[in-house]
Amino acid sequence: MVKFLLIAVAAGTLTLSGCGASPKTESERTSLAAEVSAAMEGFLSADPTLKALLDASAGYALLPEVGKAGLGIGGSYGNGEVFDKSGKKIGYVELAEGTIGFQIGAQVFSELIVFETTEALTRFKAGEFTFAANATAVAIKPGAAAKNDPSSDVSVFVRTKGGLMAEASIGGQKLNFKPL
Repeated sequence: MVKFLLIAVAAGTLTLSGCGASPKTESERTSLAAEVSAAMEGFLSADPTLKALLDASAGYALLPEVGKAGLGIGGSYGNGEVFDKSGKKIGYVELAEGTIGFQIGAQVFSELIVFETTEALTRFKAGEFTFAANATAVAIKPGAAAKNDPSSDVSVFVRTKGGLMAEASIGGQKLNFKPL
């Protein structure tokens, strides 16, 4: 099963990375919206303090399902929705990443990216947003939002859905924004 996931995610990352961030059909949009809503419920139930961070933020992106796999060479892919401070959907996000180095395994997770300042959200929407090579995400658990890095204007939280990966960085992720 892990071998299948490795191949599927790696192939999907390479194949789908040029497909665009927004769902093409009404059915795809409805399905993605339901997945995003369920993922947000999962994040908030895992860490109720996250609500205060979201309320104080300029906006956020939520990718309900990111697949990641690697065996020396790897990648990840996922898509989701982007919301402004008021919670209004303003667009879609696509994540693609190719990696080389020590990594083995496959995993699926939800990723929540919180833009704590208007400047951070503006950089993201303009395509000028990248994670540093050594960036890491915080695994969501009670109180995780309270422990985010105060020196950064972006916080990233992940909620594992399945799999096992001996590598947990988010450095190198490329995020593409598509406005509504």
